[in-house]
Amino acid sequence: MGKIVQTAGRDALGEFAPDFAHYNDDVLFGENWNNADIDLKTRCLITVVALMSSGITDSSLVYHLENAKAHGVTRAEIAAVVTHVAFYAGWPKAWAVFRLAKDVWADDAPAEDDPVKAAHAAEMVFPIGAPNDAYAQYFIGQSYLAPVSTEQVGIFNVTFEPGCRNNWHIHHAASGGGQILVCMAGRGFYQEWGKPARELRPGDVVNIPEGVKHWHGAAADSWFSHLAIEVPGEDGSAEWLEPVSDDDYARCGS
Repeated sequence: MGKIVQTAGRDALGEFAPDFAHYNDDVLFGENWNNADIDLKTRCLITVVALMSSGITDSSLVYHLENAKAHGVTRAEIAAVVTHVAFYAGWPKAWAVFRLAKDVWADDAPAEDDPVKAAHAAEMVFPIGAPNDAYAQYFIGQSYLAPVSTEQVGIFNVTFEPGCRNNWHIHHAASGGGQILVCMAGRGFYQEWGKPARELRPGDVVNIPEGVKHWHGAAADSWFSHLAIEVPGEDGSAEWLEPVSDDDYARCGS
């Protein structure tokens, strides 16, 4: 590990606050950041988490996000870390960090042959993922799945091509259970049985109780992605039902 040398304190405050500049450059970075008991990648992530938890989203966070990337933190790793911390530090703080992280990791967005798909991917910090073949029988059209968290609380980024939607289905549980959708990019719909469809856009959140028959998917003219968050419950399961008819789907956009 190369030694970290910091001069930002003296460059900005050497004359105005020399003691502060000394502590910043020589102690914080010179001694603390060069302590080998924690590897630099881990130290970078800890610092990002600390700043996010404190609600600091200025140039200092951008610096530490860039530093994290420079020391090997990947786009997928920062997305998973910020998502995990969001449950403890607050959802608005995560949104603020993601807006900065997307720019820092913009060059790491996966290349796509389809320019429309690539443009949709660029709107998100989470990847589109692989074709959702395991659940293809429960979808009309092509969907994709990218695991974000498979521990503690299951979180998956689900992406729908235009016109794609899943079948009517119900989340069952003996207690607890259900699902939360957090819309990430594009435009889509959510509908509960017997109720009008609800249009969904980035930032919208849908709380789906246990036992409610529903479906969700993309608009006919737009890609759509949402996080699917599994609400912990006892003896949870999903009951997949009939497809959403073309007529019912067409009425969503009318």
